[in-house]
Amino acid sequence: MAIAWRTAPPAVFNGDGPCVGEVHLAARPESSATARGITLEALESWGLLKSHGEVAEQLVGELVANAVRHTGGRFLVLSLSRRLGWLRMEVRDPSRALPCLIKPEPVDEAGRGLFLVDQLSDRWGADLLQRGKGVWFELRVREPRPRRELP
Repeated sequence: MAIAWRTAPPAVFNGDGPCVGEVHLAARPESSATARGITLEALESWGLLKSHGEVAEQLVGELVANAVRHTGGRFLVLSLSRRLGWLRMEVRDPSRALPCLIKPEPVDEAGRGLFLVDQLSDRWGADLLQRGKGVWFELRVREPRPRRELP
């Protein structure tokens, strides 16, 4: 998949500092699938595809779908970052209307996106920006312990 990254694409994470990648997407329903694919590629490069791929892919898809469905903008920005102990995924759009978490009823056919983000992420939030907002979630990453040399 050829992606036009706005900032450098996520690289192999070595723990020295955060890895951040950002890409602009059209605000269309098919962008949810594109964002999910981008997320999986980044997690693979960070060695976290098996441990975090399924959840991150689903939640990114939900955030993008919400931005497309509810904001009326023409574009959105997907930002992926990896720092020691955490993954952070954010979707920015031009609307300043903050999302509202509702608990869906079992018979509801829609309205589960943010509820899933709340249930499956370690933390999430929304930030008003100068132009629009960013809705994000974070997943905790268990870092491997460094090996100790035996004397």
